Amino acid sequence: EVFLRRLFPDRWRCGSPSPEVLPSAPTMALMAGVIRRLDETVVNRIAAGEVIQRPANAIKEMVENCLDAKATSIQVTVKDGGLKLIQVQDNGCGIRKEDLDIVCERFTTSKLQTFEDLSSISTYGFRGEALASISHVAHVTITTKTSDGICAYRASYSDGKLKSSPKPCAGNQGTQIVVEDLFYNIATRRKALKNPSEEYAKILDVVSRYAIHNSGIGLSVKKQGETVADVRTLSNATTVDNIRSIFGNAVSRELIEVSCEDETLAFKMTGYVTNANYSVKKCTFLLFINHRLVESSALRKAIETVYAAYLPKNMHPFLYISLEIAPQNVDVNVHPTKHEVHFLHEDSILERVQQHIERKLLGSNSSRMYFTQTLLPGITASSADVVKPASSSANQGTGDKVYAHQMVRTDSRDQKLDAFLQPANRSKTSGLAAEENNKKEACKESCLQDAEMEECSDFSVRARGAETVERLEGSTEIQHISPEDTPVRKKQRVAGDVEMKEDARSDLTAASTPRRRIINLTSILTLQEEISNQAHASLQEMLRNHSFVGCVNPQWALVQYQTKLYLLDSTKLSQEMFYQILVYDFGNFGVLRLSEPAPLYDLAMLALDNTESGWTEEDGPKEGLAEYIVEFLTKKSEMLKDYFSLEIDEDGNLTGLPLLIDNYIPLLEGLPMLILRLATEVNWDQEKECFESLSRECAMFYSIRKQYIMDESDLSGQQADESGPSTHSWKWTVEHVLYKAFRTYLMPPKNFTEDGTILQLANLPDLYKVFERC
Repeated sequence: EVFLRRLFPDRWRCGSPSPEVLPSAPTMALMAGVIRRLDETVVNRIAAGEVIQRPANAIKEMVENCLDAKATSIQVTVKDGGLKLIQVQDNGCGIRKEDLDIVCERFTTSKLQTFEDLSSISTYGFRGEALASISHVAHVTITTKTSDGICAYRASYSDGKLKSSPKPCAGNQGTQIVVEDLFYNIATRRKALKNPSEEYAKILDVVSRYAIHNSGIGLSVKKQGETVADVRTLSNATTVDNIRSIFGNAVSRELIEVSCEDETLAFKMTGYVTNANYSVKKCTFLLFINHRLVESSALRKAIETVYAAYLPKNMHPFLYISLEIAPQNVDVNVHPTKHEVHFLHEDSILERVQQHIERKLLGSNSSRMYFTQTLLPGITASSADVVKPASSSANQGTGDKVYAHQMVRTDSRDQKLDAFLQPANRSKTSGLAAEENNKKEACKESCLQDAEMEECSDFSVRARGAETVERLEGSTEIQHISPEDTPVRKKQRVAGDVEMKEDARSDLTAASTPRRRIINLTSILTLQEEISNQAHASLQEMLRNHSFVGCVNPQWALVQYQTKLYLLDSTKLSQEMFYQILVYDFGNFGVLRLSEPAPLYDLAMLALDNTESGWTEEDGPKEGLAEYIVEFLTKKSEMLKDYFSLEIDEDGNLTGLPLLIDNYIPLLEGLPMLILRLATEVNWDQEKECFESLSRECAMFYSIRKQYIMDESDLSGQQADESGPSTHSWKWTVEHVLYKAFRTYLMPPKNFTEDGTILQLANLPDLYKVFERC
């Protein structure tokens, strides 16, 4: 009692212990739990939940069974992400009728008899649990036919047991397994898999991996009711073809084949990995060990360690690796879903694979490829990318600081030094000369005579210098107007067809004369309106204010606009510009007169001898075709002269070509093909189509084309004028004639933003980001 008082002083009342203080002794001892044998149905459902975790696992198991059956075509159809329906059909060896009774029972297999067989197992399945597990959580129907069977047999299963005896039916060679209402008896699992789209994506991922590894087998996956498969590979496709079909060209064009073998470690590796040009935010890793789809975090880390030296931070490659290891060195019975395996000498094998991939990457790093897309000037950019004009801060005196990566290094309005380098005299001409009113002696051994610009109303003009046009009747000199003063080309549509008008300033171009004809043909006005409607304002602004950098080749050139560097297709740009000149200056061209008439017959024969013409013996004799071309174009000579200044005399000789822009003569190597295409490719029946196609053909002839420039150092004496050097290189012509004309006359169409005519290669802010990262 004393002890209790000291222990519980505040709870001792009236000399007796409180009942709530003294704990009572346990009234009943702990009872041991009873161990019971679980019902077989419960056991099977628990096991099925381990093997079949989601619809993708069920399809994986069934696809592996198809592959074990030596199928060459596997078709997978699903509904609601596989929860409502899964149908897998193959053309393999099929299942015998005698085996249909036990095919869905646990541990029934045709691939294994003794435990020792696991050491040399080469098939996907071996435990006989796949179909059994599926049948315990879904309704399964199997239709199968063997090669020696008279007919097919169909059987239905529930909880691993056959519902009724197999019934004969019609069917193709192979097996069709239909799984309906997956997890119908496991409500918790079914609720957890409530997103059919997510489950379907996982199914596509699994089947895609097997499709890439099994290149000799055709696999397809589609939703029920759809006619087009979401994944489809052909039986005759290669591994690279399957990768291209599933992952796209961005992956397939950057693949490196890897292959190594080591007899000591008893393994062989094959596969494809991407080079340093390809990187994505999430690694795609396809690993097969002895043709079994597995995962290996150790191998993934080892390979990504190699790529860390080549790819930007947090970027990853595409990897497809197939390891073939001696079966006795692999333990496949590790995981219920068989997605993990263990094998001997794992560290040594991983090291060999890592070293081989590193050597392959090192060998492919001699060059890097950059794929560009069209980025137009003027597109709304983020605040960090906005470039502020240098002049604004200078005028304000105090303003926001312009950082180095925002500075524009060049100004398109600045003159270059070579603009002041004009020769004192001309030693020789190359096809075009100006007659200086008997002040110079006649041109000797030249291909072209004096250049005359002749108007259709019997007055002529000729080029004099680089900046003046002189009228022979009246000696009036007209100065070229600057690009800033060039008026809009679009003309108002008025009554009548063609009228003459004295207009020295309105709609004046380099190829026009002071006295212009106003063309009111409906077809021409329609073509002009189409050009105007298709014009892209941002591209036009870029071409007007660009700074020419240099020529890559006769087709491609580099220009700078603001802080961006562009690659431009000079051929397409010049072709479009000459087409627009032919439409807007319709009927108002000068003439480039040939010193010696060129027979149309000879030009046609030269064109027919060219493989580009596509002539075959079925087309008839070349001589007959050439005579027809001469006769046909001679009949059209009056219209060609009146509207296009393309002059053909009564004898069938070409005597003049239209002068479209100053200081430019087309490459005459393309003249034979022009004559041929005028007779064969122009639609002469409809007015609008005739003018459009004829202008297109002439524009193609006038454009700068690489195939007609034999020596890239110069144009072999074909480009010469009075203001430049004696013989101009094609680079001089592209920079000082064509790109100068682009500023004024070209209205680039919208399709140039999509067809690769104008490509952005780099911009200064992004380059600074790259340098900062390095």
